[in-house]
Amino acid sequence: MINPRTDLAPNRPLAHSLFAKSRKSLLCAGVSACGLLALAASAHAAARAPVPHLPSTAQHGTSKTPAKSATPTTAHQSTTPENIVISGLANTVHGYQTGGGLIHAQDGVKAISTVSRDFIDKQAPMATAFQLISLLPGANVATSDPFGFSPNTDISVRGLGGDSIGYVLEGMPLNDVAYSTGYPSQFADSENYQEIALAQGSSDLDSPVLNAAGGLIQLNFRNPAKKAGGYASVSYGSYNTNREFLRFDTGEIAHTGLRGFISYSHGASDNWRGPGRDEKQHVDFKFLKEWGQGNHASLLGSFNSTITSYYPQASMESWKADGIGGANNLLGHYDATNLDNAANYWRLWRQPERTLYAGAPVHLTLTDHLTLDTTPYAQFAFGNAPGGTVIAESGLYQGTQAQPDTLNLPGAQNGEAVVRANYTQRSYRSGFTAALHYKKAWNDFVFGYWYDYGDDNEQQPFTAVQTNGSSADIWAQNANSQIHLANGQKLLGGSFHTISQSNALFAGDHISLLHDRLAIDLGFKIVMLSRVGTNNVPGPQYRVGSNSMEPLPRLGLRWHIDDHNQIFFNATTNFRAPDQTALYNAYDPSSGSLATAGVHNLRDEYSISEELGYRLNNRWLTGSLTLFNYNFTNRQVSTLAVQNGSIITTTMNAGGQTSRGVDVEVGLKPWHHFSPYVSGEYLHATIDNNISAEGDVLPTKGRTAVRSPSLQAAIGLSYDDGHLFGIASVHYTGHQYATFMNDERMSDHTTGDLAIGYRFSDHYHLHQPTLRMNFINITNQHYLSGVASPTLNARDTTGLHGGTISGSAPSYYIGGGFAALFTVSTGF
Repeated sequence: MINPRTDLAPNRPLAHSLFAKSRKSLLCAGVSACGLLALAASAHAAARAPVPHLPSTAQHGTSKTPAKSATPTTAHQSTTPENIVISGLANTVHGYQTGGGLIHAQDGVKAISTVSRDFIDKQAPMATAFQLISLLPGANVATSDPFGFSPNTDISVRGLGGDSIGYVLEGMPLNDVAYSTGYPSQFADSENYQEIALAQGSSDLDSPVLNAAGGLIQLNFRNPAKKAGGYASVSYGSYNTNREFLRFDTGEIAHTGLRGFISYSHGASDNWRGPGRDEKQHVDFKFLKEWGQGNHASLLGSFNSTITSYYPQASMESWKADGIGGANNLLGHYDATNLDNAANYWRLWRQPERTLYAGAPVHLTLTDHLTLDTTPYAQFAFGNAPGGTVIAESGLYQGTQAQPDTLNLPGAQNGEAVVRANYTQRSYRSGFTAALHYKKAWNDFVFGYWYDYGDDNEQQPFTAVQTNGSSADIWAQNANSQIHLANGQKLLGGSFHTISQSNALFAGDHISLLHDRLAIDLGFKIVMLSRVGTNNVPGPQYRVGSNSMEPLPRLGLRWHIDDHNQIFFNATTNFRAPDQTALYNAYDPSSGSLATAGVHNLRDEYSISEELGYRLNNRWLTGSLTLFNYNFTNRQVSTLAVQNGSIITTTMNAGGQTSRGVDVEVGLKPWHHFSPYVSGEYLHATIDNNISAEGDVLPTKGRTAVRSPSLQAAIGLSYDDGHLFGIASVHYTGHQYATFMNDERMSDHTTGDLAIGYRFSDHYHLHQPTLRMNFINITNQHYLSGVASPTLNARDTTGLHGGTISGSAPSYYIGGGFAALFTVSTGF
C-alpha cells in the first residue's frame, strides 16, 4: 500500500471559491432535511407499524446468526454483538443496543470498546473504520475530508499513532508491510461491518501484528444471510458527492450449507477545498460453510481501486495566513510560464491505488477438548503517490553516479523543467496463523504459530509533463512513459526492494476458577523479524538487513464482584521495528551527496503497559473506567523525509516515554427510545530523556509527547423507535504539541455531527425502505484535525552544549468542512 504523502502546502492561490461551494451545500442540505422531516413525520403519523421489543442487530432484512471471528482470543474478550436470532422473521429490529450501538458489556481482562450495527447504520455510508470509532475513548482521528475518501488521514490512541496500532479483519492483518500504517478507506464498505472493536492497550496473544503497542482495531464482517436477498443504497450530497452500493446474499447454495454475499460500491466526490475529484470502486465478499459441532470455514476479502486528489497539509504559518484557502490548496490550472506554480498543478498530485485482501479463516472441533483455528491470507497492493517537482536538464546524479546526459524536457526554462515525481510501491504479502486450543477442567491452553512473508518494491521514476500540464500514465507502470537516460536506464530518484519475514510462537492458558468469577490469562509470545533488502541505485550501499527477536510475556486477571460489577487487570509487552525506509541511504539528485543515511544498528521500540479497570453492567447502564500506564524505550515516532522530490514516511527514535491516564465510557440502555453515550480520556504523556540533534542535545526531558491531547470527550444521543431515528454527537479534542520541544502546538477543536432518518414498513419485496440525512461538521468548523509531521523543534533552539539547533516547521492535517448527504436504502 502506498504511503499517503503529508508534506507542507505549496504556495499558491485558491483555485475555487469555497464560500460559494459551502453556501450551495448548506442550501441543498437545508432543503433536503426539511423535505425528509416532513415526509418522515407524515409517514410516522399515518402508518407506524408495531415493533417487537427485542434486541437485535440483524441487518437489512436478513435473519442471521451472530458474527463469529475465526481467530481465537486468549484474553476471551466479549466482543460478540448483542444479537438475537429471529428464524424466519423478515423484520429487522433496531434501536435496542446500549448507547445506540456505541458500547456493550465486556468480560475480558483488558479494555476494549466497540461500535456495532445500530450505530453504523445511522452514519454516512462511506464512513471509514477510523471515523466510525472516533467517539470511543482514546481515539483521536485526523481527517482531511468530511466523507473519508482521502487517504490523508491518521488515528492515534492514547497518544500512539496509527503506525502503532494493529488492524485485523477476521484474523488477517491489514497493516502496510513497509510502514505499519493502515488505510481505512481501503478496508471494507461500512454496510458490511458487523462490529468494529478497539482494544486501546494491546493486541490479543494470537493477533498477526508486530506493532500494536497502541492497541488493536478488529474488523468483523456480517455473516451471509441464510435466505437469498440483498441490500441497495444510493446517496447524494455536498461537493457533488454520489455513492451507490449493492449487495447480494446467495442464501444456502444447493443444500450444501454454503452461503455467501458479494457487494459492489462506487463513490465519487469533488474536493471540499481546492480543485480535484476522488473516485473509488470497491468489492467485498464472504462465503461461509458451517457444519457439525461448531465447525465453520470462510473465504472473505476486499478489492479496492481508487484515484484520489491530494489535500496539502499546512504549516502553522500558512494556516494562520490562508486557512482553508490560498497557499494551502493545489492549483486548478497549469501555469507553464511559472515553473514553481506549474509544479503545484493538481493533476500532477493525484494518487491511484489498487489493493486486494483475501483470507480463509477456519475453525475445527477435533475432539471434545481440542479445537484448531487457522487463517491463511494473501494480499496485493500497488499505488503511486506522485507530486510535481522541478528538475534540471543536466548535471543530474543517479545515486552517487554523475550522469552526462542532457535531457530534452517539454516546457523547459533556463535548463529546468516541471516533471511528475512518482513514488510507486508494489507489495505482496502472504502468511497464516494457526492456534490449537486444548480445554480441560478449568484450563484452556493455546499453542500457536504465525508466519508472514512480505515482498515490497519501491521506486521513484520521473514522468515528463507537457506544456498543457498533462502527464502520461498516472499509475507509472508503463516504462515507455517515463524519463530515460541515454544508456536506456530509467532516471530514478530512489529504488529499493525489501523481503521481510515474521515468525511468532505463542502459548497461553486461560484459567477459570470459582465458577468463572475469577479468570486468569497467562501468555508468552516470541517474535522474530528479519529484513533483507537491496538499494538499487549506484552508491556504496547495496545490501541491507536487520534482525529482531523479542520475548513478549503478558498477564491478565478478571474478577466478578457480583452479577453487575467486575474489575480487571492487564499487563502486556509490545515491540515495534522502525520503518524499513530507515535502512536505506538516499542521495541528492543534484549533487550525488548523501541526503539521509541508512541506519544499520536499528533499535526496536519496546514497551510495557498496564491497565486496571472497573466495569458496570446493570439494568440501565453499561460502563467502564480504565487506568493505564505505558513505559517505552526507543519510542518510534512517525515523521516525514524528503527524498528526491518525493515525501516519504519514516520513523525517528524519540528515546524513552511515559504515558499515563484514564479512559471512561458509559452508555444507557434504551429508555423511551433514547440511548445516550458518554466517553472521555485524560492523558499525561511525557518524554523521558533529552534528544541528540545536529551534534548537540535538545532539552526535551519532561516535555509533553507529540500527538498527545491531555483531554478528549465525546457525547452521543440516539433515538430509535423502529421507524423514526436519529443520532447527534459532539467530540472535543484538546490541544496537541507538534514538536518535541513543545514550541508549537495545534489548538483544541470541537465538532458535531447529526443524522436523522425514517424507516418505512416492509412493502412487497422491499424490506424497510429508509431515508436518511447525515450532517457532518454541522457547525462548519475550520480547524486543524491532527499533526501530520512532527519535528524536534519549530524554532531555532540553543542545545545543552551551547550550539544552535535549527528549527523545522511541523505540518498539520486540515479537517473537513461542513457536508450533508442524503441516502435512500432498502433491503430486498
